[in-house]
Amino acid sequence: MKTIFDIRQKIALVTGSSQGIGLTLAKGLAENGAITILNGRQADKLTQAADRIQIQGYQIHTSAFDVSDDNQVSAAVQTIEDKIGPIDILVNNAGINIRNPLEAYDNTDWDQLMNTNLKGAYLVSKHVAQYMIMRKRGKIINICSMQSELGRKTITPYAASKGGLKMLTKGMAVEWGQYHIQVNGIGPGYFRTDMTKPLWTNPDFDTWLRNRTPAHRWGEPEELTGPLIFLASSASDYVNGHILYVDGGLLASI
Repeated sequence: MKTIFDIRQKIALVTGSSQGIGLTLAKGLAENGAITILNGRQADKLTQAADRIQIQGYQIHTSAFDVSDDNQVSAAVQTIEDKIGPIDILVNNAGINIRNPLEAYDNTDWDQLMNTNLKGAYLVSKHVAQYMIMRKRGKIINICSMQSELGRKTITPYAASKGGLKMLTKGMAVEWGQYHIQVNGIGPGYFRTDMTKPLWTNPDFDTWLRNRTPAHRWGEPEELTGPLIFLASSASDYVNGHILYVDGGLLASI
């Protein structure tokens, strides 16, 4: 059993991993022996994040680039492949949320959100997959959301991007499965993070969520590590195009 979950010395790129859930996911991969590459747009924030993990003895690198910029993505992926090694695991985590009623939503905010959440996953996957296809192996894990299935007021564009990411996951699995590349998603439920702070600091929403979720609590980011290791390892070699919802049973109860 230990062998099929073994990711030691695998090279993993995690986008949007200078903070929050992305950093937690990257740390989880590193703790399990992967050579992990942190990504974000700000090199200084990446260095600070890497220093916090490297002090624990893990193998960490950084790669600063904007996931929505095709030229930056292409150059970064090539540099990683040339200087660090073949990317075995890609985690598309980079994402933002801008809240506003849909009828008042700013078009610039819409473009920024879609470029990061959906176009970014497409661009990074495309460039990484070109190398994975040549090697005929690889794991791509897209960080989806409960909003890949559900709508909620003031975050309709976010839900649209995450619904699109769900279908992008399935499409990539169909296109690249023949090359022994597995593309799956993780759909976190409600986790206590900086992005969800407006929700868990709202007493009414907090009470609603606890009562609505069978687990009667918020998720802790570290609880995503187990599903991540499963999808990143050979344990999931015959799992493709699947979205694994880690939600305390919330979807089952709605």
